Amino acid sequence: MTEAYIYDAVRTPRGKGKKDGSLHQATPVWLLRTLLQELQRRNQLDTARVDDVVLGCVTPVGEQGADIARTAVLDAGWAQSVAGVTLSRYCGSGLEATNMAAAKIAAGMEDMVVAGGVESMSRWAMGSDGGAWFMDPRVNSALGFVPQGISADLIATLEGFSRQDLDAFAAESHRRAALAQGEGRFDKSIVAVKDLNGMLLLDRDETIRPGSSVESLAKLNPSFEQMGQMGFDATAMAKYTTVEKIHHVHHAGNSSGIVDGAALLLLGSKEAGIRAGLKPRARVRMAAVVGSEPTIMLTGPTAACRKALGKLGMTPADIDLWEINEAFATVPMKTARDLGVSLDRVNVNGGAIALGHPLGATGAAILGTALDELERRDQSIALASLCIGAGMGIATIIERV
Repeated sequence: MTEAYIYDAVRTPRGKGKKDGSLHQATPVWLLRTLLQELQRRNQLDTARVDDVVLGCVTPVGEQGADIARTAVLDAGWAQSVAGVTLSRYCGSGLEATNMAAAKIAAGMEDMVVAGGVESMSRWAMGSDGGAWFMDPRVNSALGFVPQGISADLIATLEGFSRQDLDAFAAESHRRAALAQGEGRFDKSIVAVKDLNGMLLLDRDETIRPGSSVESLAKLNPSFEQMGQMGFDATAMAKYTTVEKIHHVHHAGNSSGIVDGAALLLLGSKEAGIRAGLKPRARVRMAAVVGSEPTIMLTGPTAACRKALGKLGMTPADIDLWEINEAFATVPMKTARDLGVSLDRVNVNGGAIALGHPLGATGAAILGTALDELERRDQSIALASLCIGAGMGIATIIERV
């Protein structure tokens, strides 16, 4: 087996995913073009050396449809020989793309691959691609479908996480992200997005609120209580019969932000890096995916992390830094509790509550953030994990070289 190395990681800033967000006028292919051209520039890369671009996109419709990976390759002016494929593993798509690229390299099938993801949530709303999971009443009923916010509130109820616990976690996410932004910890990877005329659209993450506090967050109303009353609470409690009442404790302030963004990583074999004159930054040690119970939906990270660690004969204590996506505050809180990991080592530069969750891109973005932070701290091993719709989990372990 050939080892797969990470040579570079870039991402756009994350812009507010509404029509008044700074990246709303940038099409998703423009975000990818920006990153592809920057990867080429900063690595003096002969793009003909790249075999494929593997890209996650959770809502592959409209401008994000029709295999946007290949469209972006051509639009960025890369070599015609570079292929492109778009995939969806819901919120794990960006990390799945990275794992697929690493597996291709490890198998010797390809030598150099770009992986990552994109999501323009201000232009293409979450769920606009439909699907039987959401839209087919027979499937809804058979699988016990509930919206993810109900799942998050169910987990909080079962785990005994209070509204104050979740709000404290959320406020800390903003504090850490604001500190990281102020100290320039994201600067190594962030690529400013400009418009067609070269005017700056955005060069820093847009949704961080340094002044967030438990007190300010307490003013927000629960987001999923009404959905629960529509029958989704009953659906969840039919499966989780020990629960007498679901406590609705998640809201816009302790859930991931809706944003626009893209992220890419350049991966290759050792030999491919030498031929391209590149120095590796990390190796991909292991990756894992699991299926989990689809109604509670968001508990997959624990099993995925254990699976990846187990394949390497490692324990959670062997990981220096953790990136556990903050889809909802309860997800990293529960995962860390399950694994016996201190929150001091989890999302040390904030997470999706502060920075936002551009669905198809987040997995690649948090892996790049983990790598940058390993280098800054002179540490060795990081693990990135995300919960995934319909009940799945994904995890990837990297080691600095």
